[in-house]
Amino acid sequence: MTRRAPTVVLHAALLAGAALTMLPLWWMVAASFMPGGEANSFPPRLWPSRPTVAHYAALFDRLNVARYAANSLVVAAVTTAISLLVNSMAGYAFAKLRFAGRDRIFRLLVAALIIPGQIGMLPLFLMLKQLGLINTYWAVIIPGMASIFGIFLVRQYALSIPDTLLDAARIDGAGEWRIYWELVLPSCRPILVTLGLFTFMGAWNDFLWPLIVLTDSDMYTLPVGLANLVGEHVQDTELMMAGAVLTVLPVVLLFLALQRFYIAGVMSGSLKE
Repeated sequence: MTRRAPTVVLHAALLAGAALTMLPLWWMVAASFMPGGEANSFPPRLWPSRPTVAHYAALFDRLNVARYAANSLVVAAVTTAISLLVNSMAGYAFAKLRFAGRDRIFRLLVAALIIPGQIGMLPLFLMLKQLGLINTYWAVIIPGMASIFGIFLVRQYALSIPDTLLDAARIDGAGEWRIYWELVLPSCRPILVTLGLFTFMGAWNDFLWPLIVLTDSDMYTLPVGLANLVGEHVQDTELMMAGAVLTVLPVVLLFLALQRFYIAGVMSGSLKE
């Protein structure tokens, strides 16, 4: 029994930590179904006295949340699709193709990871303004079309693809595009799913950049639209919690659907040199 004691204590501590982590999420969901004013009671209630979906109905009937959610879906989906294409091509090129300055360029890109993203917002905004893209979906999508982290992630994974396999395809007459499309992409599927999940979640939850480049309320993404509701319905905690649930639910479902590939990508990537 004494030998099992450390294991029991460890599992108990992990369960307690998981419960503390889940408690705010549980309260958020419970509060979204509470009658008006009940979420502000003290001590906080963990279950609605009379569950109601009135707040969800209000979001769609009065507050145009369906439009915000559709905008977020379009932006996140397009950003993810383009990002996977660009990052996978760049990562494969840095891993397997030989060209002048390849290693120096890659080291420079990795070094740029230490620069905070906020520093680049002003020059990026001015560039998009010169192109006439402010207050368009492309202004939100373009900054996420490629990322240093994504290139690094794919490059590290692509290093594990045997050179003999690629050379055999070239000897058989396959061009570089066919090799990339039919050999590299299937081999990198776990890491691409992982990167796609990260990219989609980042684009879906992004608040600051869409707030900067979008001025038309009909084009707001869900985080920006819900932030504007705070000023209009600051006392309606239950309504805000319903909006938060709608924001979190899609990415949670996406993660649950892809978690097998996500875990495979993370574990495989951790074994690469």
